[in-house]
Amino acid sequence: MPLSEKAEEILETLWIEAVEKGREEVRIEVLARGLRRHLMPGERIAEVAPESAEVQELLSAGLAELREEKRLSLTPAGRKDGEQVVRNHRLAERLMADVLDIQERVGDETACQFEHMLKRGIDERICTLLGHPRSCPHGRPIPPGPCCEEKRDASVRIVAPLSALEEGERGTIAYLHMSERGKVERLLALGVLPGQPIALLQRFPSYLFRVGQTEVAVDAELASHICVRLGKQEPARRRWRRRGLFPR
Repeated sequence: MPLSEKAEEILETLWIEAVEKGREEVRIEVLARGLRRHLMPGERIAEVAPESAEVQELLSAGLAELREEKRLSLTPAGRKDGEQVVRNHRLAERLMADVLDIQERVGDETACQFEHMLKRGIDERICTLLGHPRSCPHGRPIPPGPCCEEKRDASVRIVAPLSALEEGERGTIAYLHMSERGKVERLLALGVLPGQPIALLQRFPSYLFRVGQTEVAVDAELASHICVRLGKQEPARRRWRRRGLFPR
């Protein structure tokens, strides 16, 4: 039986705390704070406790175990299902930012609703459409799916790394996916910014591209971290957090 939206959101927070932050057990109060971050304006929830319907859903489904002192831990099944919930949410955020060009606050709220509608298989189509992004607009990693390994349906894409473009292809810079600030700052100084038009001029011996009136040459590794929204029309400048340029 599918989980309710609130149970999925608790599972999402539990997965982030357990897998990304390395906490074997998580206090229910921490999960409650995570659930409140997903609330729509004006929405209210009852206090989250071991007897709460959403917590009982996770326990009954075998996705979490209740420990002492009101703490929850993930089961192997919960780790797998939680990863999928997190993947859906971060793909939804990427879709809101890169394809629909929705500003951050509205995009966050819409992504919270949209993630619950994604079914297994649909998430792969969206991931392929976006060019298998590795991070959400806030810089958090997107758990990879089978499509990321197989790279199938490569012809169906809206966002792709610069290294995957053919000579003459153009679009706008969607985001930069790299953690080395020195390289990022060099690109920013050259005008390589999200929202700027970009055109690939050549692939060999280096990737030569034009951004604005400037021509820039980079190696294959750096080109793979410049993600391009394909097409000739320049969308409105992104308003998602600038820290999205620097993955954690």
